[in-house]
Amino acid sequence: MWIDILLLAELARGPRHGYELRREVDAATGHTLSNNSLYPRLRQFVDGEAVLRSSEEQEAKPPRHVYSITDVGREVLHDMLAELPEEGADQSREFHARLVNFAWLSPEERLRVLDARDRVLAHNQARVAALASARTEQWSRLALDHGIERIDAERNWLAGLRAEIQSSVHQPEPTQEH
Repeated sequence: MWIDILLLAELARGPRHGYELRREVDAATGHTLSNNSLYPRLRQFVDGEAVLRSSEEQEAKPPRHVYSITDVGREVLHDMLAELPEEGADQSREFHARLVNFAWLSPEERLRVLDARDRVLAHNQARVAALASARTEQWSRLALDHGIERIDAERNWLAGLRAEIQSSVHQPEPTQEH
């Protein structure tokens, strides 16, 4: 689903042709999309009326297809961004696809996404810690300890994001001078 989120979010910024979509998704996320993942999804979006496809004439070349998001597509995008199911919360790409598009969400929705990711990380951290405590072999223990440190670092980062969201909600509105 992360690819769907990235594509719809990019189209929500404005109409694009396929090459532009691939380039923009890569620039925003570092994820390179192949034509085999891009065009079937665009076709599904067009069939589901989330995206419109039009032809743009080019001089001495075949027409180029340009894709634009519809109101249905905007609703689909919002719903995908605002919900992070447990199986998606465990996947970095699913989480990051939502994170890079937090601007489309309300502060409360952002916090729910962060909380879903944090719950999965807390569970994983406890599981890995239990495995580490049972290991006596040096290299296994070192690898598991490193895993715990990485999870702890991400949970601390999430706490910082949560604090940033909460502080922006509680800041007073700027007053305008007349």
